[in-house]
Amino acid sequence: MVHPPATPPSRYAALSRPELAVVVPELLLIGQLIDRSGMAWCISAFGREEMARIAIEEWAASSPIYTRRMQRALGYAPEVPGKGDVPTIFKGLQLDIGAPPQFMDFRYTVHDRWHGEFHLDHCGALMDVEPMGEAYVRSMCHDIEDPTFDATAVATNPKARVRPIHRPPRTPADRHPHCAWTVTIDESHPDARGIPLLAANERSRAANLDLAPIDPSDDGLAGYAGPLLSDLDFAAFSRSALARIADEVCLQMHLLDRAFGLAVAERAADAGELLRIRRKQLVGIAGIAAERLARALDLPADARGAVRLLAVHPLLNPSAYVDAVLGDGSVEVHPSPAHEDGAWISLCGPAWTAPLRAAVRAVAPCLDVEATALGSGGAWRLDVVRRDVPTPEADEVAVVRFSTGAGFAFEPRRSLPITPV
Repeated sequence: MVHPPATPPSRYAALSRPELAVVVPELLLIGQLIDRSGMAWCISAFGREEMARIAIEEWAASSPIYTRRMQRALGYAPEVPGKGDVPTIFKGLQLDIGAPPQFMDFRYTVHDRWHGEFHLDHCGALMDVEPMGEAYVRSMCHDIEDPTFDATAVATNPKARVRPIHRPPRTPADRHPHCAWTVTIDESHPDARGIPLLAANERSRAANLDLAPIDPSDDGLAGYAGPLLSDLDFAAFSRSALARIADEVCLQMHLLDRAFGLAVAERAADAGELLRIRRKQLVGIAGIAAERLARALDLPADARGAVRLLAVHPLLNPSAYVDAVLGDGSVEVHPSPAHEDGAWISLCGPAWTAPLRAAVRAVAPCLDVEATALGSGGAWRLDVVRRDVPTPEADEVAVVRFSTGAGFAFEPRRSLPITPV
């Protein structure tokens, strides 16, 4: 009998439970910052209006997929597919790279299963965009959010509608909360439908990837099947559940990036322009992600610390998606499902190591990388090396650093059940 290959264990399982409780919100915030990296280059190439259309398409073609994945992973999927309620929609937002905790400070109110509201006490995305002027605020808070909020909700119930109570541009200029929205599920609503790019992304390896299951006997919560909570206390989850959440969040990033690539491909003049924009996006997010993770885990400033960083970096995760073997100061990369999808790692190799250089530089500025091919099968090896002089920060990383998310600090929060009001 031929047995299917076993799902490899998560690389995040090597972290302790307290470390994972720190890393998971970091990964959620990193996912939000992907747009700070990618959209800057889309504005330059296509203008503000096309940038907004790309943003709509990337989120609408990815969030329904990963929202359903997280529901299944943590055991809060609707009993009848497509018949989920408002609390289920809100749970999904709490585990969505589009709404990282505190940076996008969603506050929820549940009136009953079919009616609710949320407002943002703090919107980091707004803080990034407001200095750019009202046209950019309207693009984000009107043009982009209207279709993408509904696209996220449709993963739970196609009868759901998310509509504004108020939103920016802020009047007065210091208005709080930054925005407020209603969520209504009504059988009289026509079914919301996914965009064409969603169907293309649903066929990806990332969308259909099997990940290591959560061990229900592990200490701590194995899922999120209980009541909706005001804030998720990640420390309450088991080590196994946190590793799975981390893997799912990395897949959210890959699905978002794949949708980004599909949207840009429809507008790029040629394959060269598409590759240039994708590479710039990757370098920027790789550097900022590495900086946040290295700081959160207090990694040593040497080659071993750099490899420990790469082991938890979304560029190389989840392990079932990116086939990489990590040594003391090196990484071997082999063809994998990520390469079939054209994911971030497929852009890297001996001929181009810029995102990996940006990542290890976050551990220590004098660290660099060298890559060599391993035979003719597409595998390659990356070695972390130390230079005599610091490696300059990449311009693409400096662009993402303008976001307030680059230096954002999480704070302790109480986690309280939300009951209908």
